[in-house]
Amino acid sequence: MFGAMESPLRAAPRAQSVEPRWQWSRMPDMTSAELYAALAARQQVFAVEQHCAFQDADGHDAHAWHLLGWSGDGTGIELSTYLRVLDPGRRFAEPSIGRVLTVPPYRRIGLGRTVMLEAIARTRVAWPGQAIRIAAQQRLESFYASLGFRTVTVPYQEDGIPHVDMLLDAA
Repeated sequence: MFGAMESPLRAAPRAQSVEPRWQWSRMPDMTSAELYAALAARQQVFAVEQHCAFQDADGHDAHAWHLLGWSGDGTGIELSTYLRVLDPGRRFAEPSIGRVLTVPPYRRIGLGRTVMLEAIARTRVAWPGQAIRIAAQQRLESFYASLGFRTVTVPYQEDGIPHVDMLLDAA
């Protein structure tokens, strides 16, 4: 997706409107550079920014679809947003969306909503008739509720951060 000398997390000019080029891949189908970009972004957001020490390489990536949003300005392309969708039965009975992120240069322009809507649509195609579950950081509960998810658990701690499970009913 990007040249050998480009950093997957280089600082990008802040975009006013970005429509990423979507990549929906299983791990074996990703290049090493694509996988590196996804893992580097996850580490940057979840470990460094959120000061959370946890095992990101949790054994689920090989049993997931990875949705990568690639953006660029003509001088290069970079990962702007990412999430993964775990197969039903891996963590929950339902397919589940997690590791949702937008890299810093692309924040506050709606990519979180955009990547979630794309993931919901692709998950509905992959597993028609099934609900979708997320383990949401509690501070983002209203954001996910705006996408149709409803809270189905009381708050609990995961990696030192309050979470709730939320469900998007089958379409």
